[in-house]
Amino acid sequence: MFCLTLQKLKYLAKRNDFTNRNNERKLADTNNQSRYIKAFGISEKNRQQQNNTRSFYLKALHHYFTFLCKTEQIETNPCAWVKIGGTKKKTLYKIYTPEELDTLFDNYDLLFVRNYDPCHIPETQRQYAVLGKQRNALIASTLIYQGTTTGEVEKIELDDINLSKATITIQGGRKGTKRILPLQAVQMGLLLNYLRQTRPQISEYHTRESNRLFLALPPLGKKTTAQNDLEHIFRPIAKQMKSIDKQFLNFKQVRASVITNWLKTQGLRRAQYLAGHRYICCTERYITNDLSGLIDDINTLHPF
Repeated sequence: MFCLTLQKLKYLAKRNDFTNRNNERKLADTNNQSRYIKAFGISEKNRQQQNNTRSFYLKALHHYFTFLCKTEQIETNPCAWVKIGGTKKKTLYKIYTPEELDTLFDNYDLLFVRNYDPCHIPETQRQYAVLGKQRNALIASTLIYQGTTTGEVEKIELDDINLSKATITIQGGRKGTKRILPLQAVQMGLLLNYLRQTRPQISEYHTRESNRLFLALPPLGKKTTAQNDLEHIFRPIAKQMKSIDKQFLNFKQVRASVITNWLKTQGLRRAQYLAGHRYICCTERYITNDLSGLIDDINTLHPF
């Protein structure tokens, strides 16, 4: 664990000349990389420092100069514009196999949709609950089988569904690219039922027409809604998934599992397309989740 004393903070500030206002103005007005490296004290002799270490020192200095600003000892915080990149930690998840993903969805569909008993819910809210469960089943299947993000699910429109080809189009965005994904056989029945029965009933509660595939239900106590905010839907689904499988964390874990499985069966470039990654490096990050090859090597080569 790092520990910075006040003397250490003052030393870092003096070494980097952060308290010099002229230097501060000079740094703030330029994008010159060499000046930045010199001012922050990242020279050749201490380049072995990890970015996490530099980021720790920077945060400490940021708090220190914030204190000096509040006590009116300096006018501005010279660390406010500095950011150390490359410090984001990669989260390794428990990776579900395709068979485990099938089991996860089947159990969810069985417990919370097909065998769902709304008798404990007031009569005025039972229809809401039944319609919501049927819609959520299709949402869960899209997250599990297509490996989409929750944001992408919200943006799917009716025109993105091609029943004749059994495909779904995921539109590109700021972070992802457009791709066409195959629908699984188990999804076709859910999708047809949703399009023919569930969605028309939910649309009756909306005061405005929407081309979005998934529609929100009115808040409790209201009979209609003009909004189509689905953000509140994903947390209850995730909570139900956790009750089924204690190893389930979130839908990022599901997406990581789907992409990792694609890497095994489809290859790197195909997995990049299916995942909607703009850059190949984004797909390569998921290779670290695949520990099966390492386990096989250990079992083969370990002397014991």
